[in-house]
Amino acid sequence: MKPTQLELLTTVSAPALAPDGSAAVVAACRPSFAADAAVGQLWLVDPAGAAAPRRLTRGVRDTNPQYSPDGSAVAFLRADAKGRPQLAVVDARGGEPRVLTDRPLGVGEFAWSPDSARIAFTAGRPEAGRYGTLEGVGPEKEDPRRITGWKYRENGTGYTGDQRPGIFLLEVPDPNEEPFVEPVGRAARDAGSGSDASGRPGAAGEPGPGFPAVRLLTPADREASGPAFSPDGTHLYFAAALHEGADLDLRSMVHRLRLDAPELPPQAVAGGPAGSFAYWAPTFSRDGRTLFLLGEELGPDGLDFVARNGGVFALDVAGLETADLEAADLNATDPAAAGEVRGEPRPLTDRDALDYGDAGRLVPYGTDSVLARARVRGGGRLHAIGPDGGATVLLEGRLDLAGAAEAGGTVVVSYADPATPGELGVVADGALRPATAFAAPLAAAARIAVPRELTVEAPDGHPVHGWVFLPEGEGPHPVLLNIHGGPYSQYGWGYFDEAQVYAQAGYAVVQCNPRGTAGYGRDHGLAIRGAMGTVDLDDVLAFLDGAVAAVPALDGTRTGILGGSYGGYLTAWTIAHEHRFAAAIVERGFLDPMSFIGSSDIGWFFGEAYTGTDPEHTLKQSPLAVAAQVRTPTLVIHSEEDLRCPVEQAQRYYVALKRAGVEAEMLLFPGENHELSRSGTPWHRRQRFEAILDWWNRHLPVGPRG
Repeated sequence: MKPTQLELLTTVSAPALAPDGSAAVVAACRPSFAADAAVGQLWLVDPAGAAAPRRLTRGVRDTNPQYSPDGSAVAFLRADAKGRPQLAVVDARGGEPRVLTDRPLGVGEFAWSPDSARIAFTAGRPEAGRYGTLEGVGPEKEDPRRITGWKYRENGTGYTGDQRPGIFLLEVPDPNEEPFVEPVGRAARDAGSGSDASGRPGAAGEPGPGFPAVRLLTPADREASGPAFSPDGTHLYFAAALHEGADLDLRSMVHRLRLDAPELPPQAVAGGPAGSFAYWAPTFSRDGRTLFLLGEELGPDGLDFVARNGGVFALDVAGLETADLEAADLNATDPAAAGEVRGEPRPLTDRDALDYGDAGRLVPYGTDSVLARARVRGGGRLHAIGPDGGATVLLEGRLDLAGAAEAGGTVVVSYADPATPGELGVVADGALRPATAFAAPLAAAARIAVPRELTVEAPDGHPVHGWVFLPEGEGPHPVLLNIHGGPYSQYGWGYFDEAQVYAQAGYAVVQCNPRGTAGYGRDHGLAIRGAMGTVDLDDVLAFLDGAVAAVPALDGTRTGILGGSYGGYLTAWTIAHEHRFAAAIVERGFLDPMSFIGSSDIGWFFGEAYTGTDPEHTLKQSPLAVAAQVRTPTLVIHSEEDLRCPVEQAQRYYVALKRAGVEAEMLLFPGENHELSRSGTPWHRRQRFEAILDWWNRHLPVGPRG
């Protein structure tokens, strides 16, 4: 594909299924140059294939569909005029949706109550006078912020203490109710209607006329996520860090509260301040007997996150129902003394071998189980997991799973594979049958390079797994070594626009999952702890050499190297120690572990966990410290609003290269953050690709030399 064809990349959301499994709904979104944003709608799909998929909604950006338990309606998120996602519902048969919220910062997650009468949702709560709640006071005129804790910023969000997401509850209006009409003229005068300083009716942050009343359920000074109703609808379960010292660790617990007793504080159900786990995504089995959770062990200090795999856990609901709810001390370390139900969830999966941390959420399956997605060697695997453990493989293969659903014996998944960025498929007998064809325009307009799987040996004999993408023609082709971020992430089988754009331009692309990567067991991920730039460097160079040896169409004398985030780190580290490359691109890189500690949103714990706490040892793993050794022409790409790897990392590295006499350029994107290459605005994503291809054309042209 070409950079101008970004609009053809349609991706799909996690699917929703009608309770009887007769219909599925999925959101299909794509970049739009006209809107300079992602656009998309909900699609109604017949899993049996008797009817063609059709659009259910026609909003500019409709996402995250969920059927009501009675199957009568579909709730989803619709972007308002300012691009903020608001909660909406539409009749499952089609019709005009009704928007239910006007949250000043938009809506995040949501969940239906079992009786389909209520919806719990998460939404940020803006501090008065900030984020447009006071007309005439823009970001540059807001009051100063007093920072007292460690966690105060997040990439893609900004400052967090003055917009914490809480969980709200609303009653879903009768769909046959007459639409609200805004009073005008004499009616407005007689009603005393007016607006607050934000220009919206009602008090700041509260629903205006025509929107259902909402009630904040969770503590106002803490963040909460993952709302889930108990099977009888009397309690709401959610994940939050409500314990004393929550600012100092990564633990989170699952709590519950009684919906008919708002005066009672939340009660901890799983985890605790003295524990070593983070728990999230509470999900009940359909028979109501088991509460499933996702969890991750974090060590005794609650910060040992490196190469930790997410696992599936369970609690018996019977034990929760008999608990005393009259008292709850959120800071207590003795559950019995606090009258809490804090249980010890039982692990159902092998956390050393399998990683469910990317699953997002669990999905009820059958009467007593859940569906969970594991990432394994770059591929997708869908498991059905019961209350006593044991994972039944429902689907695995050369694909990337984005979501799943089951109802009435029908299982559907959202997936990507080497030929499509996103489709909905039906799973039966271990096989996948596509139910949509969103990638048809892409297939018709662009050549798709099919990845070739390859495993080579590192110098110490370790197997390095990866892929090769070839352009058209016999070659020999110039080669780009592409390195992923993370580091605890992975390349996989899903359609990858980076590799496709470079292959279309005539470059062979090689990419692998070196040690430090997820999907190959915990030991594989731990291999670079305190040793960044060692075996991971060996692995990527060995894979490049192995690919050149195995594929005659690759020209090993004409190579370039590039990567983003941790990939930017390893690219910068490689070119300081290896001078074979014609050019390099270092993007959104982790380039100076020393300054990262005070500038990154996760710097207070992340950098030292990988490079160690001894400054001298850390410097031995710092690309900035060895920048003077670089001889390779280098393009540095960064986003100005990147809080994960702040822009100072790029600026200081760029200057260090220039001072060393290296041919270097820096490309800075305004208004973008760490996710530019994946979810930046369409024009910026296109300009990024064009700049990358221009750099390679100047330093590693596709045509023959001389």
